[in-house]
Amino acid sequence: MTVSKISTEPHAQGEIEVFRLANAAGAYVDVCNIGAGITAVVVPDREGRMADVALGYRAYADYVGDGACFGKTPGRFANRIAGGRFTLDGKEYRLAVNNGPNHLHGGPTGFANRLWQGETTGDGVAFTRTSPDGEEGYPGTLTARIAYAWDDDCCLTVLLEAACDAPTIVNLTNHSYWNLAGENAGSVLGHKLRLRASRWLPTDETLIPTGELAGVAGTPMDFRTSKPLGRDIRADFPALRYGKGYDNCWAVDDWRADEETTVAELYDPKSGRRLSVRSTQPGVQVYTGNWLAGSLSKSGRPYADYDGVAIECQGFPDAPNRPDFPSAELRPGEAYRRTIRFRFDVR
Repeated sequence: MTVSKISTEPHAQGEIEVFRLANAAGAYVDVCNIGAGITAVVVPDREGRMADVALGYRAYADYVGDGACFGKTPGRFANRIAGGRFTLDGKEYRLAVNNGPNHLHGGPTGFANRLWQGETTGDGVAFTRTSPDGEEGYPGTLTARIAYAWDDDCCLTVLLEAACDAPTIVNLTNHSYWNLAGENAGSVLGHKLRLRASRWLPTDETLIPTGELAGVAGTPMDFRTSKPLGRDIRADFPALRYGKGYDNCWAVDDWRADEETTVAELYDPKSGRRLSVRSTQPGVQVYTGNWLAGSLSKSGRPYADYDGVAIECQGFPDAPNRPDFPSAELRPGEAYRRTIRFRFDVR
């Protein structure tokens, strides 16, 4: 395993730094201090041909302020908070409203559009940043650390950690978009997805959960058995109309706090590449890139809608306003620690 810095570029916020984690077979992952994000994952297909399977941009500076949030770490709270407000210990906090009537991914800047401090760790790379009290409206100073490790089995481990000096909320994830045929291969609607989830979170038309955990049986939300992403995506079903495709959270079956479990499997029949996802998170948001049209790509060709799929292991959306959901609260002396593993192989 080798870890090296492959790029340093000046930016208004400081220096953009990119690191490469390469294994013995030549498969590698590039990670960047913009939003502590993933900018490339290059792995072999069933014939041994290498391709980059993570959507992204040719120019690193394009990752700053992008609407797609390619590969990055949204925060403090990934996903949506209804009305941009929540109450903690009897006090109401108001956040930026940046997604219709709601707050999304920590606000207009959030964690995803800031430069983190990166360092090599021997077998990987870690990024840290301190979010001051009041940033984007969130209470308390929060220090976050995102660590990446890559191994010879093409398993990428993402460790998400945080600590605070006052009560706050936190929900971190990785927002990579995958196309296992290659980032420039077009639609992923032929990819097959399986989820370890027999319940999902219905939402209103602004994608805020209603509070119900509904069974997937008999609905287009049923991925308990592997099926193509495109099989039901145009069904006459409220969730699919609201999001123009899948943009929903599923509750992971048999989830227990701090226990890692299999969450998802994504497979591309054409290339033979398979992505297996494991996590300690209670939920998994699947977003089929429904609004990617026009986003610049690494090849220079604009991406189209459905050219990638994000599988975001995370806490439930709007959890700060739903006491029956797994808690998003973090208090001084407590450690927030979540793990996501993306393992790539072929069959």
